[in-house]
Amino acid sequence: MHIDARDLENNATIETDICIIGAGPAGISIALDWIGKKEKVVLLESAGFDYDDKIQDSYKGENTGLPYYPLKSTRLHYFGGTSGHWGGFCAKLDPIDIEKRSWITDSGWPISLDELEAFYPKAHELVELGPYQWSVDYWLDTKPKFKQLFPHNDYLWDKIWKISPPTRFGKKYREAIVNAPNIQLYTFANLTNLTTNAEGNLVTEAEVKNLEGKSYTVKAKQFILAAGAIQNARMLLAANKQQPGGLGNQNDVVGRYFMEHIEVRSGELWLVEPNDLALYMLNMEARAEIAVKPAMQKQLGITNGTISLSPLDVANRLRAHSKSWASDDPRQNIAAVQTENKNAEENKITKRFKKHYHIAYSMFSRFESAPNRDSRVFLDTKTDAMGTPLASLHWALSEIDKKSIRRVHELIGQQLGAAGLGRVKVFKFLEDPHNNGWSEGTSGGWHHMGTTRMGTDPKTSVVDANCQVHGISNLFCAGSSCFPTSGAANPTLSLLALSLRLSNYIKGKMSV
Repeated sequence: MHIDARDLENNATIETDICIIGAGPAGISIALDWIGKKEKVVLLESAGFDYDDKIQDSYKGENTGLPYYPLKSTRLHYFGGTSGHWGGFCAKLDPIDIEKRSWITDSGWPISLDELEAFYPKAHELVELGPYQWSVDYWLDTKPKFKQLFPHNDYLWDKIWKISPPTRFGKKYREAIVNAPNIQLYTFANLTNLTTNAEGNLVTEAEVKNLEGKSYTVKAKQFILAAGAIQNARMLLAANKQQPGGLGNQNDVVGRYFMEHIEVRSGELWLVEPNDLALYMLNMEARAEIAVKPAMQKQLGITNGTISLSPLDVANRLRAHSKSWASDDPRQNIAAVQTENKNAEENKITKRFKKHYHIAYSMFSRFESAPNRDSRVFLDTKTDAMGTPLASLHWALSEIDKKSIRRVHELIGQQLGAAGLGRVKVFKFLEDPHNNGWSEGTSGGWHHMGTTRMGTDPKTSVVDANCQVHGISNLFCAGSSCFPTSGAANPTLSLLALSLRLSNYIKGKMSV
């Protein structure tokens, strides 16, 4: 059922079993998981079914750290969330991403990869990825044209990425949500506060407002914040009427450990003999990216990451993401990116006949940023139209982040040369091991992670292994805000798996 909250009477009270705050991929995937159950589920969305610039204004914010995209345009705030301009790239986390790594401070998840693996197939289905096949051997057998650049290498391996159509959750799952008898979707319902009991260990109600000046109260047995890493932290910090530092923030951890994938053009790969490297080229099913095996990561003392390849002539025609995505309006940004990509791709036809088309390739780095307590989301003194403080971002990186990218390029260059295949040229910003500065083209992947990280110790985490806020028995966070480390993979597939795992936990909890 769909209810436009603007049509409700002022000060109305809504009662439910489960209240999900945020109707992006995380919130929608959880709501879908409850269709047909006896429990009543309320799903709150701050906007409607289409882009609304007035609502989007509530997600403005200042950047005080490394240069970053305008916060207003990094996320879409309407039903379906940021899947509305998602590129569709999917990969699974690697075992090393979950493990405690002695060379990376604050690494390690409180759950095993097997626990997440149980929910990957359903997440895979939600984003329409076709056969559940992640082995490079499967794709080598299926696509005879696919050949590995480094077969049987002791240090490097090929990580498979799969491409969603991409699935637009707002379109794909709207009918299922709206027609579900036990699901109530409220649009134009902005969370402004969470109220707890006197002891502070139980959320009793959520305060909701809209731009029409109406206020509502939602009472539920279980509350799930599924609004994204920046907004999850913002809502917890802003719920400070009873607890001055905000909910779950007794140890000043909420909002900290914000992570983004570091994405930057970092070098060139030149081959001795022409090779179309079909396995590594972007196509509609799957592609590989070059990664470093776990034992070598440990030996080099580096983070996890991948190197993707594309024809150099095409890559040279594209601006850095930070240049293309510069407007507050996400619609303008996506149009600019699409136009640039189209122009570069059209030029392929003539470039194919150039001497170096299948010899020279651009190297693009996508690396995890190591957990950093000083990388954080915090509240601004400015407020949105409903009186909630805006979120500000201070994105910070660590010395290990740049060292990791440089060492991986050195390793690939060594292996390429040893095999007699070619050479690697690193870009200037990576040449000096004592220079910790970043290229002007360095940007993030629009992948917000951390801020309500999982862990067993409340002094360094916000939620426990079940994504429950420490000390509050019925408040949970869903999505990539719970990631303790980001790994090398885009977060969508894994945040869906983690959200489904949370949903399964709540089912067990409510059946007792």
